[in-house]
Amino acid sequence: MFEWKQEYSVGIGIIDGQHQNLFAMARDLYAAMSTGQGKLAVGRILDRLVHYTGVHFAYEERLMQQHSYPNLAQHKAEHDALTKKVLALQADHAAGKVAMTIQLLQFLKDWLEHHIKESDHAYSPYLKAKAVV
Repeated sequence: MFEWKQEYSVGIGIIDGQHQNLFAMARDLYAAMSTGQGKLAVGRILDRLVHYTGVHFAYEERLMQQHSYPNLAQHKAEHDALTKKVLALQADHAAGKVAMTIQLLQFLKDWLEHHIKESDHAYSPYLKAKAVV
């Protein structure tokens, strides 16, 4: 589960590397859950995820802006929604809500399956045509 595969690649080295870090976070959470340590790992992983969203999304958006990507506003709106969800999960965790581990795992799975494989793949040909690798 949560193994990086070539089908996730957008063909832009730095972005692929950042996406691989997201896969690593998901694997860490899954491994912690498998050993009964999921609840302990959630806070740490949420902190990493908040940092990741800030850095990764800013990088993608900066590339899109520099190269006049026509769907930047729509992509940024998706980033904003993902960031809002991460912050809400972090707030729920801080408030002691139960089932956070499963909820976070499902969120990460959806992010990997939908945002990377669909939305990020949509900008890939455009940026690669602009010689972004």
